[in-house]
Amino acid sequence: MEWSSESAAVRRHRGTAERREGEADASHGQREASAQEDAKGVGRMWGKTENGGGSRGAKTALSEARTALALALYLLALRALVQLSLQRLVLSRTSGLQGEFDARQARDYLEHITAIGPRTTGSTENEILTVQYLLEQIKLIEAQSNSLHSISVDIQRPTGSFSIDFLGGFTSYYDNITNVVVKLEPRDGAESAILANCHFDSVANSPGASDDAVSCAVMLEVLRVMSASPEPMQHAVVFLFNGAEENVLQASHGFITQHPWASLIRAFINLEAAGVGGKELVFQTGPENPWLVQAYVSAAKHPFASVVAQEVFQSGIIPSDTDFRIYRDFGNIPGIDLAFIENGYIYHTKYDTADRILIDSIQRAGDNILAVLKYLATSDTLASSSEYRHGSMVFFDVLGLLVIAYPSRVGSIINYMVVMAVVLYLGKKLLRPKHRNASYMRDFLCGLGITFISWFTSLVTVLIIAVFISLIGQSLSWYNYFYIAVCLYGTATVAKIIFIHTLAKRFYYMNASDLYLGELFFDTSLFVHCAFLVALTYQGFCSAFMSAVWVVFPLLTKLCVYKDFKKHGAQGRFIALYLLGMFIPYLYGLYLIWAVFEMFTPILGRSGSEIPPDVVLASILAVCVMILSSYFITFIYLVNSTKKTILSLIVVCAVTFLLVCTGAFFPYSSNPESPKPKRVFLQHVSRTFHNLEGSVVKRDSGIWINGFDYTGMSHVTPHIPEINDTIRAHCEENAPLCGFPWYLPVHFLIRKNWYLPAPEISPRNPAHFRLVSKEKMPWDSIKLTFEATGPSHMSFYVRTHKGSTLSQWSLGNGIPVTSRGGDYFVFYSHGLQASAWQFWIEVQVSEEQAEGMVTVAIAAHYLSGENKRSSQLDALKKKFPDWSFPSAWVSTYSLFVF
Repeated sequence: MEWSSESAAVRRHRGTAERREGEADASHGQREASAQEDAKGVGRMWGKTENGGGSRGAKTALSEARTALALALYLLALRALVQLSLQRLVLSRTSGLQGEFDARQARDYLEHITAIGPRTTGSTENEILTVQYLLEQIKLIEAQSNSLHSISVDIQRPTGSFSIDFLGGFTSYYDNITNVVVKLEPRDGAESAILANCHFDSVANSPGASDDAVSCAVMLEVLRVMSASPEPMQHAVVFLFNGAEENVLQASHGFITQHPWASLIRAFINLEAAGVGGKELVFQTGPENPWLVQAYVSAAKHPFASVVAQEVFQSGIIPSDTDFRIYRDFGNIPGIDLAFIENGYIYHTKYDTADRILIDSIQRAGDNILAVLKYLATSDTLASSSEYRHGSMVFFDVLGLLVIAYPSRVGSIINYMVVMAVVLYLGKKLLRPKHRNASYMRDFLCGLGITFISWFTSLVTVLIIAVFISLIGQSLSWYNYFYIAVCLYGTATVAKIIFIHTLAKRFYYMNASDLYLGELFFDTSLFVHCAFLVALTYQGFCSAFMSAVWVVFPLLTKLCVYKDFKKHGAQGRFIALYLLGMFIPYLYGLYLIWAVFEMFTPILGRSGSEIPPDVVLASILAVCVMILSSYFITFIYLVNSTKKTILSLIVVCAVTFLLVCTGAFFPYSSNPESPKPKRVFLQHVSRTFHNLEGSVVKRDSGIWINGFDYTGMSHVTPHIPEINDTIRAHCEENAPLCGFPWYLPVHFLIRKNWYLPAPEISPRNPAHFRLVSKEKMPWDSIKLTFEATGPSHMSFYVRTHKGSTLSQWSLGNGIPVTSRGGDYFVFYSHGLQASAWQFWIEVQVSEEQAEGMVTVAIAAHYLSGENKRSSQLDALKKKFPDWSFPSAWVSTYSLFVF
C-alpha cells in the first residue's frame, strides 16, 4: 500500500548526482519520468497528495499539542477503566441467600482465628487454640448438615522429610505437626475426591489474616453451605486445614504422602495469599489437565485468571512458593492455585489484620470456590481425570467479566494464522518488483534498526539513572509513591524514544512524506510484535496470545482506516478511528501491566540487599513503555514537531530526578490507611564455636540485624545511632552460612547485616546437640549419627572440608542437597511436642585433613512463648520508627567440628 498516487507524485531527489541525471532525462517525456519515479520509490514523495494536502508541516501534519493530549487522555481513560474493573469485586450479590456463600459468616470465622494472635507451628496458639476453634465450628456445621451427606473429621500429626529446590535448594524435616482434615462425601461414600487446601498457621509476629486465615474462613463457610445443600454429590470433597505451610510447605507434604484419604484425591484447589484482599487470582493450573481450567471457566462467578501470571510465577523470578508445588511434585495431582495479590506491602507484617480485608473480597472468593467445588463434586470427569490429563490451556479473563480459554495447540494454530496474515500484508510490499521496491525495503530495514536503537538507548538511559540513584542511597524513593517511578523512569524512556525517532525523521528521512513514514513505522511495529509472536509460540509459551492480540487488532485497524487516511490524511478523524481500533490491545495491556506492578513493586521492598530495586523497576517500566509506545511511534512522524513534547518530558524527568536526589520522597509510610513499612529482622543470638577437640574457641552474643531491602539501615541509623557501619557483621569464613543463625537459606540475597553486641541470652528450653555415634562403613565412609532437641524451629548446617564429600544422609530421599554457596541446609520444625530428632550423615573421605572432615552447626529459633523475648530485644524494638516493622525473636548458634 502507498500513501500517494502515481499521478500526484513528484520525483524525490537523494543527491546532486541524481538531480543532474533527472535534468538530462527531462526531454524523454512524461511516461519515462513516471517510470523513474517508481524506481525511486513512489511512496517517499513529499509533494502534494491527491486530496490537495501539502508536505510535512502543511495540512497532512498533525498538531503536536493536540496529538500528545489525545494520546495522554486515551491512556488515562483506559487506566480508569482498568481501575473500575478492579474495584468491582463482585458482579452480583448473593450473600445471605439460602444455599449461597455468606461472607458475613466467613468474616466471623476470620475474626475469631486472627483474634488468637500469631500462629507459628509448635505454638500453643497454632497447635491447640486454633485447632480447637476449627473443631468446634466443624462440629456445629456437622450438626446442621443434610442427611444426604456424611462428614468425617481427622486430626493428622505427620512426621516426614523432603528436599526442595526453592531458595537455592534445601532439605526439610518435620515432626508431629498438625493437619485438620474434613471429608464431605455422599452418604454411601465416594471413590474419588477433590481437595480444598488452606493453612491456618502464620509467620511469627503477624496475625496472618490474608495469609491464610481468610482462606480457612472461606473454606469453613463453603463446607457449611455444601454440607447443608439438598443437592447430591458424586464425589467427596476433602477440606485440608493445614498447620505448617509457613514452615516451607511441610503440612501439605505430610498429608499428600501419608494420609489415607490422599489416595482419593484427583485434583485440588489451593487458596493462598501474596497480598491483602482484592481479587483472588488464578495464577497456576495443571500441570496439563486442561479440564480443570474448563471447570473454573464454567463455574467461577467472578473470574480473575491469567496464563501470563502462571508462566511468570513458574519461571522462578518471584521468590515465593505454595502448597501447589507439593501436590504437583509429591502427589502427581493437578490443581488450581489462587492467591490474593493486592497490597503486598503489608503481607507477612503486623498490619495483615482482618479489618483490612473487604467483605466483597471474601464474598467473591467464597462464591468462586463454592461454585468450582460444586461443579467438580458433581462432574463426570473427576473420576476418570487421568484420561483428560494431556494438553495445556491458554486462559485469560476479560476485565473480570469472563474467562476465555482454549487448548494451547489451538492457540498455536491461531498464532501462526495471524503470522501468515502479517506475512501476506508485508509481503505485498516487500516482494514487489525490485525497481518498485528498493526504497521501501531499505527504509523498512532502517526503520527496524531505528526502533531497536531507540529501545536500547532508552533502556540504557533509565538504567544509568537507576544505578546513579542506587549509588547515592536514594533507592526505593517510589516505594510509597509509585507515580514517582513513572515520572522518573517512564518519562525518560518516552523522551528518549521520541528523541531518536525525531533525529531519524529530521536527518535520515528528511525528504520523505509524513504519510509514508507513518505507514512505514506502523509496519515496523507490526513486524516486531509478529516476531515476538513467532518466538513465543515456537517456545511453547501460552502467553503468546498477548502478542497475537497486539498483532491482530492493529492490523485490522490499519486495513480499516487506510482508505480514510489516504483520502483525508492524518486528521482528527484518523486519530479517533486509529485509537478506537487499538482499544482492545491497549486496554488489556494496561490490565496486565497493573497486575505486574501490583505484584512486583511490594516484592522489591523485601528482595534483599543485593538486588538494586531501582534497576529492576526501571527495566520493567522501560519494557512496558516500549510495548505501549510501539503503535504510537507512527504519530512521531505525523506531527509537525516533537520539541514541546520532548521538552515537557525532560522537565518532568529532571525535576523528579532532582527531588529524588535530595531525598524529598521517603520510601516508607506508617499511614494507618495504607502502611508501607520497612521490614527488619532482629535476632538476639548467642553463638558458641567448638574446635575439633570439642573445646569452646569462641563465644559471643549480640542482636543480629537484617534489613530486607536494598537500603539496609541507612534510614534507621538517624533514629538508632548505634546501628551503623561500625557494627557490620563479619562473615566467619570457616563456618557454614558465615556463622549466623539463618532461619531460611536466603544468605545469598542478604549480604549486608549488622551485629550489635548484647548480653548473652539463656532460653529456658535450650537446644541440645550431641554426636551419638561415629562409625566407619565397609565402603570406607564415615557415618555420623546426631541427636538434637530444642524449640519448635531449628536449622542444621553442614560444610564439608577439603578432601571430604557428603555422600548420603537419613533426610529427604537420602541424597544430600546443597544450598546456594555449597553448604547444606536443613530446616527442622515440630509440633507442640516431639521426641528427640535423631539423624545421620555419611561422609566420604578421600584425603584426611588435620582440621577434620566436616563442620556442622545447629541454630535454634524461639518464635513463640516466653523464650522469644529478651529485655535488650524489646528495648531495641521500641527505638525503631513507626514506619518500620521489626520482627524479633531469640536464637542460638552452636558450631562443631568432626
